[in-house]
Amino acid sequence: MKSSLARILFYSIAVMVLAQGCISYKFNGAAIDYNKYKTVSFANFPIRAALVYPPLQQLFQNKLQDVVTQQTRLHQIDNPNSDLRFEGEITNYSLSPQAVGDNAYATRTRLTIAVRVKYIDNVNDALSNDISVSAYRDFDSNQLLIDVQDQLCEEISTELVDLIFNQTLGNW
Repeated sequence: MKSSLARILFYSIAVMVLAQGCISYKFNGAAIDYNKYKTVSFANFPIRAALVYPPLQQLFQNKLQDVVTQQTRLHQIDNPNSDLRFEGEITNYSLSPQAVGDNAYATRTRLTIAVRVKYIDNVNDALSNDISVSAYRDFDSNQLLIDVQDQLCEEISTELVDLIFNQTLGNW
């Protein structure tokens, strides 16, 4: 009886060890075959919007690079012929009224940022993609944009980068 129980336990452990070697779990959402993909590069993301907030370009680019390099094992290089490449532009940075009060003035204002990304897969061109994403945050109209702009841009950029990551490397 002990021998058969030990044998079952041994085979169960062996199957689990073998299965673990064959199955790739990705808790960060990345779906990358690291046997094929080793490098990633990033182009500048110029602001092509009617309104321009200059710090946004660097903030967005840094967030995108940080998320890709921290959530994958890809090595960042400065070469457009890398296995994967991100390029694009910030296409929209706009304010719009969202709610009107009794005095016919806006009580809420929305800051919207949109980005166009060209995701280039130099290993498998069929996976290359051109996507556009946007995100927004509302703020109280009695606040000056200059007082909330940095925080809003930080939050919106984080959301945009998550959307981009999921639609490219996350393979969603």
